[in-house]
Amino acid sequence: MIDATALSEKPVLTGERIRLVPLTLRHADAFHTTFLDPGIRRLTGTHRDWTLPELQDWCAAAAGRPDRLDLAIEDRETGGYLGELALSQIDKDNAHGSFRISLADAATGRGIGPEAIRLLLAYAFERVRLHRVELEVFPYNPRARRAYEKCGFEVEGRLREALYWDGEWHDVLVMAALSPRPGGSRTAR
Repeated sequence: MIDATALSEKPVLTGERIRLVPLTLRHADAFHTTFLDPGIRRLTGTHRDWTLPELQDWCAAAAGRPDRLDLAIEDRETGGYLGELALSQIDKDNAHGSFRISLADAATGRGIGPEAIRLLLAYAFERVRLHRVELEVFPYNPRARRAYEKCGFEVEGRLREALYWDGEWHDVLVMAALSPRPGGSRTAR
């Protein structure tokens, strides 16, 4: 049903202002700096303290993972690091996978997120041939939720008090986008 070789290929996807490229060791320093930012950690629900050597190892191995895509978001003109995203937890039998994205603070509020999401969704639906891509977002991150909705994601449910952050329980919203049907579109509004 899906084309698993598309996950091994590690594509370069080019948009108007950005380029998605395979995550490699050269992105590790910027990736690490992003995850040191307390605001970004809160928005992504990242409890783990990644060390630079751990992220260097993760980035260096990303190209060899045949079951997922880990891509860096780069400025198309300068090549500067703007964030990263991943398509993972691929269920080959049911043609769906999970998605996450994290933008560097300087990349937020500029439409970079929706552009990156649309590029990855197009690849996931057209090349990998997934039927469904899902994600989780926190209600305290309305900007991300709006970006996901612009790209065709819809809220499907709520995991009550599934995230413990700064001494409080928070709900987690589950959202998904479905592949376009012949003759109609489900992914872009």
